Amino acid sequence: MDQDTFRQVLREVLFDELGVRDVDMGDRWNGGELVLIPGREGTQEKRMPLDVFFKKIVMVRDKLRVLEQKINGHKGLSDDEKVQLQQYITGCYGSLTTFNVLFRSKEDQFTGQKK
Repeated sequence: MDQDTFRQVLREVLFDELGVRDVDMGDRWNGGELVLIPGREGTQEKRMPLDVFFKKIVMVRDKLRVLEQKINGHKGLSDDEKVQLQQYITGCYGSLTTFNVLFRSKEDQFTGQKK
């Protein structure tokens, strides 16, 4: 098996098992820049390409999904403990919904607790 085939198989396994896959940023954000302007005078602003920031957000999302899988499959946790930990993860997703505007596809976005 060559390296490209191995990578493709690995991507498919990750997606099937964990829901981890390549995610696209919305077209209107391509080439954009994140600018953090400090409130304190005399301090320097921070600039970052938006695609770099987006990749970091996606990595957080993917790591939360992996954590969910590990919690659900953990033999040493009771069902009540699993539910409690899941609620923390759902809260994290809810906090991250602010960044949904960056995602091209709605299915890739964060969802918090549904009412």
